[in-house]
Amino acid sequence: METKVEIHNLRKQFGPFTAVDGISFQVGRGEVLGFLGPNGAGKSTTMKMVTGFLTPTDGTAVVCGDDITRNPLAAKRHMGYLPEGAPGYADMTPTGFLRFIAEIRGFRGAERDRRVAEVMERVHLLEVAHQPIDTLSKGYKRRVGLAQAILHDPQVLILDEPTDGLDPNQKHEVRNLIREMAEEKVIILSTHILEEVDAVCNRAIIIAHGRVVADGTPGELEARSRYHNAVVLRLPEGRDAPGIEGLPDVAGVEREEDGDTGGVTLRLLPREGRPILDEVTAWLRERAIEPLELYVEQGRLDDVFRTLTTHH
Repeated sequence: METKVEIHNLRKQFGPFTAVDGISFQVGRGEVLGFLGPNGAGKSTTMKMVTGFLTPTDGTAVVCGDDITRNPLAAKRHMGYLPEGAPGYADMTPTGFLRFIAEIRGFRGAERDRRVAEVMERVHLLEVAHQPIDTLSKGYKRRVGLAQAILHDPQVLILDEPTDGLDPNQKHEVRNLIREMAEEKVIILSTHILEEVDAVCNRAIIIAHGRVVADGTPGELEARSRYHNAVVLRLPEGRDAPGIEGLPDVAGVEREEDGDTGGVTLRLLPREGRPILDEVTAWLRERAIEPLELYVEQGRLDDVFRTLTTHH
């Protein structure tokens, strides 16, 4: 049995409204897929169909060889799911809730208690172990949701906004945990935090209006940005680079004045993403202009995201 998720032409309609419109892709073991899109793009709806929470209007998902529409219980055994909002039982404690989840997953006695203890330590829940879930902060509630998703050590993890509500230290911990688990699992996570894609994902899909509009590694997507291969130079007070915008492969120049130092930062945008560093450094050398800082941008995922999602 191969550890992978295959999504085939998933569609979901709510009356006349099409929330997901024919999405297809595959994710294999070792991949952490960032699932990106603006609000209302269909991310959560897709995840709910993949996990069997919603029935597709058309299409299906196959999880580790089991079809979610034909054999849902078998497919769900392979998965851990952190839904949006991570609902729990308000009057239960994290310990009681996780024991309950462990028993649903088929664990009893010492094995149940061992798994609950391990997962609580792993996501740092021990200090609130006996506190009612209703009284927990949003961040701790999110941790409880994550704990139930990984308790049974699933082959596939579906995480909807896993770091929502967490402070920076907690986000760092969860991202480290995802990286630790990534090698042996399929992980699909939706997020609005684009820095999370760079932090933990080795692949990203962008959807808009229920359709896939981009699929690639973070680097491949950043290469589609107008800032890919842009050259940034920071000049000292009293210095400028008049005429540099006339270089053949420079499509435009963005200028930022530094009111504190009196210096200026120029961002030179290349035509069609061409490398322009050699051209720029030769131009500066000829004019004896020495910048305080000079570097090349890889591209910006947020720029690509805005371009693709607003265009579509």
